[in-house]
Amino acid sequence: MPILEKDEEIKEILEKSKTVAVVGISDDPSRPSYFVSEVVKSYGFKMYFVNPKYEGKEILGEKVYKSILDIPDEIDIVDVFRRPADVVFTAEEALKKGFKTFWFQPGTYNPQVAQKLNQLGYNGVIDRCMKVECQRFLKR
Repeated sequence: MPILEKDEEIKEILEKSKTVAVVGISDDPSRPSYFVSEVVKSYGFKMYFVNPKYEGKEILGEKVYKSILDIPDEIDIVDVFRRPADVVFTAEEALKKGFKTFWFQPGTYNPQVAQKLNQLGYNGVIDRCMKVECQRFLKR
């Protein structure tokens, strides 16, 4: 996974992507997964939320899925809000489903997962908040 670190690389990924799977969504507006998703959605991305705890419910007007594998669309970005140890399972599901970029939100980075995805040729973003990067690079 080429780790995307340069601003122009991050900007290009955001401009070319249309769908985002948020893994670890919460229905609590004070949680980062909620307020980050709210802002990212405002930039026009089609959002898919994944959290077995909320399966079948709606958060921010979008259905919540049990698994990445249940999402009925192609995924451009897998945006992760999970503990680093839990990211292994998230990556396994994402690889089965297919995606273009694996986005490790701050505090979610797992070096073993990043190395495996790198060896398989996937893009990765590490320790950057998708909300902040959208606000920096995209226009509404």
